[in-house]
Amino acid sequence: MKRMNQIEPLTEQMIAALGRLVQYNSVEGEPLPGKPFGEGPAACLKEALQIAEEMGFETANMENYCGYAQMGSGEEIIGLCAHLDVVPAGEGWNTDPFTLVRQGEKLYGRGVSDDKGAVIASLYAMKLVKESGVPLNKRVRLVMGCNEETGSKCMQYYAQHGEPITAGFTPDGNFPGIHGEKGSCHMLVRSKKTRIISMNGGFVSNAVCNRCVTRIPADAVEQDKLRAELAKTPLAEWKLAEENGVLTIEAKGVAAHASTPLLGVNAAGYTMKALRDAGMQDDFVDFYMSHIGVDCDGAGIGCKIADDYGALTLSNGIVKTENGVISCTIDIRYPVTLTPEKLRAMAEPNLEDEKGSIIIEKIGKPLFYPEDSALVQNLLKAYQEVTGDMEHKPEVIGGGTYAKSVPGIIAFGCEFPGDDNHIHDANESLIIRDFQTQVDIYAQAILNLLKG
Repeated sequence: MKRMNQIEPLTEQMIAALGRLVQYNSVEGEPLPGKPFGEGPAACLKEALQIAEEMGFETANMENYCGYAQMGSGEEIIGLCAHLDVVPAGEGWNTDPFTLVRQGEKLYGRGVSDDKGAVIASLYAMKLVKESGVPLNKRVRLVMGCNEETGSKCMQYYAQHGEPITAGFTPDGNFPGIHGEKGSCHMLVRSKKTRIISMNGGFVSNAVCNRCVTRIPADAVEQDKLRAELAKTPLAEWKLAEENGVLTIEAKGVAAHASTPLLGVNAAGYTMKALRDAGMQDDFVDFYMSHIGVDCDGAGIGCKIADDYGALTLSNGIVKTENGVISCTIDIRYPVTLTPEKLRAMAEPNLEDEKGSIIIEKIGKPLFYPEDSALVQNLLKAYQEVTGDMEHKPEVIGGGTYAKSVPGIIAFGCEFPGDDNHIHDANESLIIRDFQTQVDIYAQAILNLLKG
């Protein structure tokens, strides 16, 4: 393994700095004057900029949409774009999600892998490059955003008000690099008529619905049959309880990122499947199962499609009931060779019948860089030079990163091949050795881009 410098003596500093960021619940909150994403993200950005200043970097706060740390000089900018906001903690943690906890060789806390750990790794990579004595004939700028998880308005603000980035990366994906990102589509499902009294579950739209509580009339289904069908599902836990003529179904599934829904278990979806298979006659149960289902492939809306880089996926994130109407958020990731116009044309004939409706709220374009492009190759070489891993190659993912908002960058790390850091799930973690290696890879990547 090639190392620019020994990072081990700086490890405790890095861990302490990461703890300073993890302490903030930087989930997007209600907008406040001068704080477009609420108190938490703004406070976390202030702390991150303070850390950068302590390390000797120039800093700027761009109206609490984002901020940056910078070194070097010149017209061109090597950009690293990471985010400080996080998804909600959710349930199931063994530790306080907003306190950095060290257990053996792992660090635990919300954001340690997505993406606060990468912010710290990037700062220390810049430190290594700065101290190496390499001429900084370009500026190296770490842009830290506060709204990646809920829309990337932070980077849209940077694109409008900041200087353009010549080339760079966002440390918010996988090694050895992401040369393509599927397009995204957000839809909202609504019931028209249903016997379901209420159905509520999920914690964020871009993760699989991991818990769901459903209330139905006790006479809507035979309970023995429902128990039998629930027992057939992959739900982690389920429970039935009857009181005052109302049957309550509590279902626990498995959370997963919306880009990889097959790694999760949709608590709402399998509740619906069990109700249907147990014989419940209900318009919305029928609509959900015929249009959404549990297969995650989009077949129910006429969008089962794949290309050489992957298949379309569909994920149900949040389910809620308001004024007797059940709504479900749908997050679709579609192949990089498919256009938004083609996706819309495929879906629209299949979005409504007498039992329910689906509206398309937003369709985002895919991103694609050829594997042999200079940017992809410069980053790949940095990974290979540090790790010696020549087997793994850049990939196309279903997740969306800042690369879609900032021209000239791709996602590069910070998760290593084969790792599962429980991103967007309880007990999010980071292996300390990986934390150190991230710094070396990012330092080498900066050097490669300075030469390029």
